[in-house]
Amino acid sequence: MKKILKFLIPISMLMACGSNERVSKEVFEEATKSMEVRKISEADIVREAMKWGDEISTEAQQQLLTVLQTTISEKGVPAAIEVCHTQALPILKDVSDKYGVQIKRASFAYRNPLDKPDEAEKAILDAYTYNVENQIPNEPNIQKLENGDVLLYTKAIQIPNALCLNCHGKKGEDIKPETQAALNQIYPEDKATGHKVGDLRGMWSIRIPKKEVVKRM
Repeated sequence: MKKILKFLIPISMLMACGSNERVSKEVFEEATKSMEVRKISEADIVREAMKWGDEISTEAQQQLLTVLQTTISEKGVPAAIEVCHTQALPILKDVSDKYGVQIKRASFAYRNPLDKPDEAEKAILDAYTYNVENQIPNEPNIQKLENGDVLLYTKAIQIPNALCLNCHGKKGEDIKPETQAALNQIYPEDKATGHKVGDLRGMWSIRIPKKEVVKRM
């Protein structure tokens, strides 16, 4: 019996030590993992902001197009002018609030005065305009504002097809009288006509706080 006890005691001690070693190793690895700091470069942040800006602008564009296309098919183009006037900005605000950013459609040929570009946006619009005039592809862009605390994502908006010319085309040709009447009433200072397919309509302008980009990484 004594021999058996002598044999069992060392085994139990080994089992206890092995268990403690496993626990210690797990705790150590977890602590190391929680203390690990990922190094994020400025290039990483810009790439993430570019990706996120594209996702946000695409979502906003799809929401606007869905509302406009539904209205046009059900009530006609003049009704879509009114819907754009009353719903476009609220839609952009909802998307802005959802992601904690500031979304705007900036244009030299603005329809709504709120779309008039600021100084930072003017320089980028000039570049996009030059590219279109010289048949150079326009690519999305990131600019750093406010000492780098804000990243300005921009993406050119070009007239994609003839549907857009119903209210952005040439007066008396593409734009029907009833649509022009609605434009005159709702947007008396409208600058957003006279376009053709491929023209620069403006750009998406999204101000993204740098700290929000880092949170996503």
